[in-house]
Amino acid sequence: MSTRGINFLDKWLDSNVSGLASSDVISVAEAIQKLFADAKAIGISSTEIEEETGSVYETVLDAIVHHEAGLPE
Repeated sequence: MSTRGINFLDKWLDSNVSGLASSDVISVAEAIQKLFADAKAIGISSTEIEEETGSVYETVLDAIVHHEAGLPE
């Protein structure tokens, strides 16, 4: 398990969720690709993030949906 992975995911979502287009499948997939590329750039593997979240897709989708709805992030 990687605390480093989940910490990165939380910070990445805080910094990027407002710039994500919408909650459609393509937007979420593109966001995940960017997430993993940004993580890889600083030495964090996708596995480290996935171990803590279970479903990165659901986590990112949830962040987008809640942000779009104006709910607290």
